[in-house]
Amino acid sequence: MEKNIREVEANELVNHIGEIIQIHGSIYKVRKMSGFAFVLLRTKREVIQCVYSAEISNFGIDEIVEESSVLVTAKVVAEERSKFGYELQMISVEVLSIPAMESPIVVNNKIVDTSIENLLDYRPVTLRNEKERAIFKIQEGICRGFRRCMEKNNFTEIHTPKIVSEGAEGGANIFSLNYFGKDAYLAQSPQFYKQTMVGVFERVYEIAPVFRAEKHDTARHLNEYTGVDFEMGFISDFSEIMEMETQMIQSAFAELDVNYKRELELLKIELPMIEEIPRIRFKEAKELIARTYNREIKDWEDFEPEEEKLLYEIMKKKTGSEFVFVTHYPTKKRPFYAMENPENREETLSFDLLFRGLEITTGGQRIHNYEEQIKKMEERGMNPAAFESYLMIHKYGMPPHGGLGLGLERFTAQLLGFSNVRYATLFPRDIHRVTP
Repeated sequence: MEKNIREVEANELVNHIGEIIQIHGSIYKVRKMSGFAFVLLRTKREVIQCVYSAEISNFGIDEIVEESSVLVTAKVVAEERSKFGYELQMISVEVLSIPAMESPIVVNNKIVDTSIENLLDYRPVTLRNEKERAIFKIQEGICRGFRRCMEKNNFTEIHTPKIVSEGAEGGANIFSLNYFGKDAYLAQSPQFYKQTMVGVFERVYEIAPVFRAEKHDTARHLNEYTGVDFEMGFISDFSEIMEMETQMIQSAFAELDVNYKRELELLKIELPMIEEIPRIRFKEAKELIARTYNREIKDWEDFEPEEEKLLYEIMKKKTGSEFVFVTHYPTKKRPFYAMENPENREETLSFDLLFRGLEITTGGQRIHNYEEQIKKMEERGMNPAAFESYLMIHKYGMPPHGGLGLGLERFTAQLLGFSNVRYATLFPRDIHRVTP
């Protein structure tokens, strides 16, 4: 580094107009003109416009190639036409590294114009595109907003095991593994552990991977995704869980609105307004869809994907909301730990949250009474002895509690208007893909 020249971050440049500074980054794009060139420098968040000119720059433009890592010495000059209000007049450059070969994918255009297969096959490179990486800055902002809400409401962040002895959700969609000669599984959710920790901290949350061995090959399914889970104790009604999730999403949007404007503008995203999220019972929703669209109800236990979209259209027109809570799902559809409605045992005190016609959250109140939990497990042909460590919390006393799990990638994809959840996943894992 040259003496007395300070190396600065990109977000500090506006405070150094008229000064000579140093800044590091990667050469994103070089546009050669007659006698000068525009050089776009990709820093950790911004792409900064630099100007090379034979009169000022003491190096040859051919000395730098795209995707080189460099340390640039430059003068910060005010420029009204720049989106930042300044540009850098390049004086000198120290090349720190150069690529071994040219990228097989053009990543420095406005979009990466290729198939989703190429986009994902060359993910380490395609993520360098300005818009591609903006997706995951927004995802960061969503998580920051979620965490801010949890902290404000006195939740404790926990980190639970991902190698478990039984599946929380049951069924066949569970990855098994040989664990030193014993049977073990990858966690389908942190369900048992977050319930356990309600007895310790009362309110807990976790943002971590979960695994589903579903053989779905659809635009909405992944075999590994990021679950946003929380659980809260001493609830008087499962509506408290929905109210907390409403706050959590409001917090995420507030965080994006304040600290991620640049990425929102880059991706042309307008954040939904949320004051209150409407609610509708599952049975009423099915009947409303059938009546409105003259559709036959084929499945009384769950929604078809098309029904979710139709319900969104109805509720958006009726309430203006892009979100809707669907409550009181049938008991047959929900896991063994879901609390049944005391007034109607055929339905549970549970809900899904739909966002623009796609389920992004499942939640509800849990059974906290030991005898009630044992009875329900036996009714389902389950062996309570296999869940001894989980049932310990019921045996030795638990408050009324409940919680939810939200799919981070699905939520991000819906917010950004993507047709496939893989666009909102850093390195997707599905039935076809375990690399890169």
